[in-house]
This record gives sequence, structure tokens and C-alpha cells, in this order.
Amino acid sequence: MRMTLFDLHGKTALVTGSSRGLGFAFARGLAEAGARVVLNGVDPDRLAEAANPLRAAGHDVLTAAFDVTDEAAVIAAFDRFDADGIEIHILLNNAGIQFRKPMLDLATADWQRVIDTNLTSAFRVGREAARRMVPRGSGKIINIGSLTSELARATVAPYTVAKGGIKMLTRAMAAEWGEHGIQANAIGPGYMVTDMNEALIADPQFDAWVKSRTPARRWGRPEELAGTAIYLASDASNYVNGQIIYADGGMISVL
Repeated sequence: MRMTLFDLHGKTALVTGSSRGLGFAFARGLAEAGARVVLNGVDPDRLAEAANPLRAAGHDVLTAAFDVTDEAAVIAAFDRFDADGIEIHILLNNAGIQFRKPMLDLATADWQRVIDTNLTSAFRVGREAARRMVPRGSGKIINIGSLTSELARATVAPYTVAKGGIKMLTRAMAAEWGEHGIQANAIGPGYMVTDMNEALIADPQFDAWVKSRTPARRWGRPEELAGTAIYLASDASNYVNGQIIYADGGMISVL
């Protein structure tokens, strides 16, 4: 197989929520494949700190501080990209939050906050990216789903609903934009070692459940998701559209 299919040199990738965690791992993987990466988050100082090791490794890195839940801010960010001559060839919608509470005790405001951050932001940023990709006739959109795009778990209802929505948003993007040379796909990570999951990892009972439930018998590492992102961002996936690839150690494949 020609490895040039996976070469991202000459491409610019915007990764939302990429100052740490999975987002940073995705950004680093795309950078290592040759892409210029645009790190996104709401804190300029944290973004600058995240950019330092990537630049030290010789990668081309930009930062763009804006809130993906603020429509005006998203539109303004893409207007700035246009003004600066920055074309986004790859969008990876990673920004997300978690909120755990039983539904009987769940406030509507907390429900909406998770939906806005994890689902509506992917539509909003994806729409602005696609408005530039469609006239060019090419583009890659990668949305980050979850095991909960398929399976529900108690106390995380808004997260589950948002990630289920990501699966269908991805298919809607493929249905509408595929004829314009855009491929929209998703990645569904399993249980990963991240800051968001620190409390779960530290819980012996939950840790044991994850390891017993996962055929790989361990948690995933963020860097193990990079290869899937590179594939979906590259020419190697030019006829793959509307799909979600689960990188979960086999969890959803077994009872």
C-alpha cells in the first residue's frame, strides 16, 4: 500500500478542544502525519502551553481561542481564518464535557450545556467548515463519538444522547455534503486514560469493571486513537463516508 495515501503535508487541520486530553493527542497525531494543526480551546494561555511541545518537535502549529458553543464566536473565527488565508482542509470535532447525575435529579440547564458542547458545537463548527469546503470540492470532517453512540449507561443521559446524535449528525453530513467531495466520519473511543476519567480510573470497582468488560483487558491510551484519525483525515479514506469507527478494545463487540 502506498503510504503517501496517509500523508497530510499541505493540509491544515482544526481540532476543537485540543489543549489537552484526547484533543491534544489527535492534534499531535495529525501533526506527525504532516498536517499544520490549529489548536482550539477557550483559554489562550492553555493553548499556548499546549502548542509549545508540538512546535519544539518541529510541527507547524497555530492556536485559535474561541468558544464552540458561541455561534458568533465560531463564525468570527472562520472569518479570521479567511482573512488570514488559512484554509481548513480537516476538521476534527472533539470538544466535549461530561456531567454525571441521575435523570430524576438532572436540571434542564445541565442537560442543555452538555448537548450544546458535545453535539450542537459539532454541527455549528462543521457547518462553517463545510461552507468553505463545498466550493473547494473537498474536505474531511471527523466527529468524536463514544461507546455511548451505541450503548447507554446510567447517570450520563445527556452525554449518551449527544454522542448518539454525533453518529446521526455524521451520517447527515455525509448525505448532504458527500456529492461535494467531503467525507464526514466519526471515531467512537472506548474508555480512555484521560483527565476526564481520572475519578473513574481511581475507583477500584469501576476500573475492574472496565478491564473485565473490555476484551483488551485494559483502558485505552489517547495516542492509540491517532492512527484512526490520520486514516479518516487522509486520502486513504476518500470513499469512506458516514461511518463511525469504534476504537474501544472490543467492548461493544461482546456481551
